Amino acid sequence: MSGLREDMSPTAAQPVPVLELGDTIALIVGVVVGAGIFKTPSLVAANAGDAWTMLGAWLLGGVVSFIGALCYAELATACPHAGGDYHFLTRAYGRKLSFLFAWARLAVITTGSIALLAFVFGDYCSRLYSLGAYSSAIYAASIVGVLTMVNIAGVKSGTATQNWLTALQVMGLLALVLAGLVLAPAASTAAISAGGERAQPAFGLSMVFVLLTYGGWNEAAYISAEVKNGRRNMLRALVWSMIIVTLLYLLVNLALLRGLGLAGMARSPVVAADLLQQVWGSAGAQAISVLIAISALTSINATIIFGARSNYAWGRDWALLGSLGHWNARTGSPTRALLAQGAVALTLIAFGALIREGFETMVDYTAPVFWLFFLLTGVALFVLRWREPELARPFRVPLYPWLPLAFCTSSAWLLYSSLAYTRTGALVGVAVLVTGLPLLALAARRASPQ
Repeated sequence: MSGLREDMSPTAAQPVPVLELGDTIALIVGVVVGAGIFKTPSLVAANAGDAWTMLGAWLLGGVVSFIGALCYAELATACPHAGGDYHFLTRAYGRKLSFLFAWARLAVITTGSIALLAFVFGDYCSRLYSLGAYSSAIYAASIVGVLTMVNIAGVKSGTATQNWLTALQVMGLLALVLAGLVLAPAASTAAISAGGERAQPAFGLSMVFVLLTYGGWNEAAYISAEVKNGRRNMLRALVWSMIIVTLLYLLVNLALLRGLGLAGMARSPVVAADLLQQVWGSAGAQAISVLIAISALTSINATIIFGARSNYAWGRDWALLGSLGHWNARTGSPTRALLAQGAVALTLIAFGALIREGFETMVDYTAPVFWLFFLLTGVALFVLRWREPELARPFRVPLYPWLPLAFCTSSAWLLYSSLAYTRTGALVGVAVLVTGLPLLALAARRASPQ
């Protein structure tokens, strides 16, 4: 138990249930539906081979994500905690493994996602109004600073901002759907049924892109301790969120398919822009820039909220990082964890402004680390059922063990795929974990439990 904090007095400020069901759904939908939906449809179309296979891939992605959401619903309702995955990993495997997971989230995974999304926001804002050579970085740093301060002001201001951003994001996507299904002239049958630009379809690669676009719903576990009537509403929020996201993704791809055809989608690096340009001309091109910027904002804000919770839980468990484990009872937010996360994200943005390509590659190559821990969280469901059979489980995954096995199998396959596609680049992700080992050793040697 060396290094583990025991100063969890009942009077210490901790997360309290303040989030309504609607707030939780807005957070989950917002973190999932990011800028990826404006890029990956062309990649999926190019690898699918035909229209039905492409649509089937998006539907299958929704089904796999739904199964995963059911697994997380069992974990989150049985073990509600601000640490989310970190807490599940701690209970299943011990503190050392979860320490490395928390380190990877703070060092690159979460902060890297915030930085990359901020650059997406900056890129599209720069199209509307450039601030010079470092315009994207200036916009990126500014929005991370602003949204961090919004969330430091309190959980209510952060979730209110999220609710408005998610509403704008969904309305924008529905406008895109309207443009493709109603306003755009239908693409020719030949274009829709064409096999795209690839000589040989690669369904496996299509699914990698699809499941990456669905990614993020698991972050809901980090607010499980803050959801009102969480033992019931966490399940409802995860289920409804995945239904909403799956329907949105299917409608967006149907709209793009009707307006551009499969071959047109496969050829286009900016499918949404091409569709709106076709319908509304230059105004459509500007509209898509605004929509993508809003989508990036929505995901940034949600990621900031979720990421700070795991940092807070990490600080609560380890004396060396105790400053992170402070919860502001007045604002209902982990102020110091938010500040630390913002500082790391701003550092990555500064680095990315100098070496943009190297920065993006570094973050992309941490995908194997993400899928490794995702797989371990899925396996944790089996471990905890075995080790803690007496634990109250308000919700149990149906068709156990087959559905959890399906989720673990899909995670293992994506771990393999990410290793296969990044190859030597995966060493960067391993390096991130290795750099956390000295910190783990120092934390473990730090005085006995407080």
